[in-house]
Amino acid sequence: MASVESVMDLGAKRTEIEQLREQSADPELWNDQDNAQRVTRRLSYLETEVARVEAIRERIDDLPILFELAETESDPEAKSEAQAELAQLRKDIGDLEVRTLLSGPYDQREALVTINSQAGGIDAADWAQMLQRMYLRWAERRGHPTEIYDTSYAEEAGIKSTTFAVKAPFAYGTLRGEHGTHRLVRISPFDNQNRRQTSFAGVDVVPVVEHSDHIDIEESDLRIDVYRASGPGGQGVNTTDSAVRITHVPTGIVVSCQNERSQLQNRATAMSVLQAKLLERKRQEEQAAIDELRGDGSNSWGTQIRNYVLHPYQNVKDVRTNIETGNTSAVLDGEIDNFIDAEIRWLRSQEDTGG
Repeated sequence: MASVESVMDLGAKRTEIEQLREQSADPELWNDQDNAQRVTRRLSYLETEVARVEAIRERIDDLPILFELAETESDPEAKSEAQAELAQLRKDIGDLEVRTLLSGPYDQREALVTINSQAGGIDAADWAQMLQRMYLRWAERRGHPTEIYDTSYAEEAGIKSTTFAVKAPFAYGTLRGEHGTHRLVRISPFDNQNRRQTSFAGVDVVPVVEHSDHIDIEESDLRIDVYRASGPGGQGVNTTDSAVRITHVPTGIVVSCQNERSQLQNRATAMSVLQAKLLERKRQEEQAAIDELRGDGSNSWGTQIRNYVLHPYQNVKDVRTNIETGNTSAVLDGEIDNFIDAEIRWLRSQEDTGG
């Protein structure tokens, strides 16, 4: 626990908390809404982290007393409770250790998540929407604010694609291992012959850009289209052409936003998403150059990262870490922390070994 506390540098966090409290008390702060929200989110995150470590430290200090009382009173029930607390403490300290592994250059950023339906027709579109719900439920369970920027609905059911932000510090570092292809096997609810269907959806996770990031985007490289936002089944949700789609011609990257009423606001949000994707592309190109110098031409991430089997048996298994569970309903309801923690450890081991 002492090594975890040292790596987390509680002293520095407490100093930053005091500075952020001073900023949040300044009435001028809210003249810039975006900056004010960043300050308050960062303050809330740091206060929660410090309180979490302090609470675990108190429980560690209390643990010998629990065992001593159980021994003194020869109380089997009290001893059982003390042993359960010891097991829980080990798990909680392990969770803290995972957090100390998030030391990449962008790990502390908020995250932009894009989900696209792939092979599998209507089932793939439904699967993409199931994944969107899974991540939004995961964020909700952790108290992380989210904002859906764009959703393109499929004609019959589900979605073609969606982009949403997870607005919490370290969201990118936490979720970046989710990047890749997710495979679903089930009896198709859309097949009147009840045949088994395999569907695929791609998840893309990039860090949110900050003012310090320098991404050059030439206006001449952009193709900007405006259109009317639509809901499920092609139903119009806006009476004006306020949705914005931006194509970055040199790279072919396409982003869109339709969550705001104003075309200008949608354009600004779409530009920030484009900047985030270009930043991630730049990071990947730099990493590829390093890998080439190292003589590693392969991509250790692979493509397919997790299998979700709902028929003929129930199982979710990560193909990289071999973490698995038969509680598929809990996973699809956002209980994916075991997978995420294992991914963080796996990614760090890959980076440490140059994989």
